[in-house]
Amino acid sequence: MDMLTSHLDNAYQRDTERDTGQSRLFRRITWVTLALALAGGFGWRALHHDAATAAVMPIPTLGVATPMVAPVTQWDDYVGRFAPSQSVELRPRVGGQITARHFRDGDIVQKGQLLFTIDQRPYRAALAEAAANVASARSTLALARNDLARASRLSGDEAISAGELDGLKARVQAAQAALAAAEARQQARALDMEFTQVRAPIAGRISDRRVDVGNLVAAGEGANATLLTTINALDPIYFTFDSSEALYLKAQRDRASGNTSTKVEIKLQDEADYRHQGQLDFTDNGLDPHSGTIRGRAVMANPGLFLTPGMFGAMRLSHGGTVQALLVPDEAIQSDQARKTVLVVGPDGTLAAKSVTLGPVVRGLRVIRSGLAPTDRVAITNLQAAMPGAKVNTRPATITAQAPTAAPAAINTPAAAQATLAR
Repeated sequence: MDMLTSHLDNAYQRDTERDTGQSRLFRRITWVTLALALAGGFGWRALHHDAATAAVMPIPTLGVATPMVAPVTQWDDYVGRFAPSQSVELRPRVGGQITARHFRDGDIVQKGQLLFTIDQRPYRAALAEAAANVASARSTLALARNDLARASRLSGDEAISAGELDGLKARVQAAQAALAAAEARQQARALDMEFTQVRAPIAGRISDRRVDVGNLVAAGEGANATLLTTINALDPIYFTFDSSEALYLKAQRDRASGNTSTKVEIKLQDEADYRHQGQLDFTDNGLDPHSGTIRGRAVMANPGLFLTPGMFGAMRLSHGGTVQALLVPDEAIQSDQARKTVLVVGPDGTLAAKSVTLGPVVRGLRVIRSGLAPTDRVAITNLQAAMPGAKVNTRPATITAQAPTAAPAAINTPAAAQATLAR
């Protein structure tokens, strides 16, 4: 009986200890759950507090200005090459041996300057013979006239027949004709003598000689004559170019609307600015059906003879003349996929994007061809804070062109291939 009682007491004690351990575990779980709930509550409150703070960010302030209205000259771009205003192939008009050369290769020669001398002896002899024939013809004519005069005095006494008198008259006329022919031959021989001195027909730069002294040259028509050298006239000088059909049509429509400017400016391949001015002086009478282009030509002064035929140049032509254009800073232009836009502020302070058609940049300002009105308020500063459709505050700003900068003296200048110490 005592053993049973002791066993029951031990079992009760074990159950009591088990219940106490489970209670401790439950309390721990309860505290952990409560801590997590409190942390989540504080986090939720912090997040919603930040969102509320973000929702009340200040409205951005943008600098706005109406587009600048200024006169600009519109240019079309072309490329071409310089060409001589006159070019002559020097060929002899009489044949013979070259006896002298009176220039240096590449010289600047003047019109009428002596360049070559051809052996004059055969032509001098021919001229002397022609002069003798003229003298003989004059003597024959004088004799015929004297005979006719004597016969005319005898005709009143019927001492000479009418037939003989007519024959004497015919002799006088024949002698006159022979004298005229002899004088013509003398003039031809004199021209041949003159042609033995080959002179420059134009002023310009002469090329190198193609024939040396001592060689025989042949006269003839065109290419059958021996080529002695060539001369190019350089002042004034031409600039030849080809224009596309689209640019030609644009120029024609500009001309029809009253813009008749023919001013051109040209820069060379090592120049950054357009330094050479001239005028358009020729447009061909038809387009080339194969290339779809039309030839054009400008002329300009070249007093220093610096410009040389064959030089490449970039030309701009002011067919469009001077127009009043709208200009905005180039930084105000934004890209929206395939279109260009500017941000304008409406009367209610709402920002909107306007699609525009762009022109060239003039001293940091972009020409707006279409899409913008002179009264539009364009956002030009603090654009990184601008968002189309948002409300913005504005402050007045000013659009100013950049100061013109001096162009570099030369670009793409070839560097020296070698260098040596100077002695």
